[in-house]
Amino acid sequence: MTAIYVIIGIVVAMTVLLTGLSLAVSYNRFVSQRNLIKNSFANIDTELRRRYDLIPNLVEAVKGYAAHEREVFERVAHTRAAAAASGQSPAAQAAVEGPFVQALGRLLAVAENYPELKANQNFLALQGELTNTEDRIQAARRFYNANVQDYNRRVQAFPSAVVALMFNFKEAEFFEIPGAERAILGQAPRVDFGARGDGSTAEALSPAPPWPEVGPGDSSPPAPQPPTS
Repeated sequence: MTAIYVIIGIVVAMTVLLTGLSLAVSYNRFVSQRNLIKNSFANIDTELRRRYDLIPNLVEAVKGYAAHEREVFERVAHTRAAAAASGQSPAAQAAVEGPFVQALGRLLAVAENYPELKANQNFLALQGELTNTEDRIQAARRFYNANVQDYNRRVQAFPSAVVALMFNFKEAEFFEIPGAERAILGQAPRVDFGARGDGSTAEALSPAPPWPEVGPGDSSPPAPQPPTS
């Protein structure tokens, strides 16, 4: 009889030990994943700030050929300031990046109207650096979102969800800016082959859609609009 109690005690002790060990392993993995997410978002932030630093020089280069495009320059400056504000969560950062990317895409579209500017070596160097930076942003974004996806899957799935609930591990935010890559890497003026009065066609740049108005006292940029299907 005593032997049975000993065996039961050993089984219970081993069960408790294995359960505790499993909890510790799962907890440590959550911590590692959370730190990886923080580090990968820091890489995105580094590349975003590299892009912010390029913008003033890019604006000045375009100003030299298109000084009358004041609305474009002001919009870039306004949205850049909002995006460059530090201490924002990934979702909040993505929200303010949207209008900035749209304004930057419009700036590059303006540059398409000036062949002399497009041939300027300083502008070409800035544009090349901007493209390289955007490539790095997209690579860092994909790495970050992959880490978030893995982490969130464990937060939702059983039995790791139990550990997440016990130790308050919550789902992480993705970082997505709709149309960002297209606006900067693939921005091109839209062409309208409208009919002239003589029956021939005229190639013209169609105007970009107007930006939403910002009311008095509203210093925040408008929220980015999702792309239509």
